[in-house]
Amino acid sequence: MNVDNVVKEMKFDNKGLVPVVVQDVNTNKVLMLAYMNEESIRKTLDEKVAYYYSRSRQELWKKGETSGNIQKLKGFYYDCDKDTILIYVEQIGVACHTGSYTCFFNEVIKNEKSKNEVLKDLYSLIKERKNNPKEGSYTNYLFEKGLDKILKKVGEETSEVIIGAKNQNKEELVYEISDLIYHMLVLMVNEEVTIEDIKNELEKRKE
Repeated sequence: MNVDNVVKEMKFDNKGLVPVVVQDVNTNKVLMLAYMNEESIRKTLDEKVAYYYSRSRQELWKKGETSGNIQKLKGFYYDCDKDTILIYVEQIGVACHTGSYTCFFNEVIKNEKSKNEVLKDLYSLIKERKNNPKEGSYTNYLFEKGLDKILKKVGEETSEVIIGAKNQNKEELVYEISDLIYHMLVLMVNEEVTIEDIKNELEKRKE
């Protein structure tokens, strides 16, 4: 990849900026809309972390420099008109300054999500609970108790899956597998294992 060529390709506006759509590589959630200038594009591509240009402060800024909520660059694209950028990031912590995981939380029409996205959505929700605890949440209870408690629940649910299978009861088996998957996702979030990590490992096992 030649950074100079990328910069030359881009069509900046009269202020030297291009809009950037930021998407989470693990959940496919759109996290935020920001702007880049030539310098921020170069630094983002060179350092593999997201840099933007603040129109209000009129200065370059590294996402998460003070909060620690950095964005590790995982993909960089620009559109057919070469005037808009799409980047995929691994979001550390939350993306929004309000403390929300994504800046797009003001719902007008509820998104009817595909069932194919249910695991990513659940992973995202569990991650949100870890970063922003909610009183009375069972997920937060598990995080508060720590790794040993989470592992104990994974072990218990594994045993119940085995029992459900031995009983040859499909309804019971579906219920217990769902419980196991939920607790496995809690374990993954706790240990910072992403769905993408699992997908990459499974890709290696294709024959």
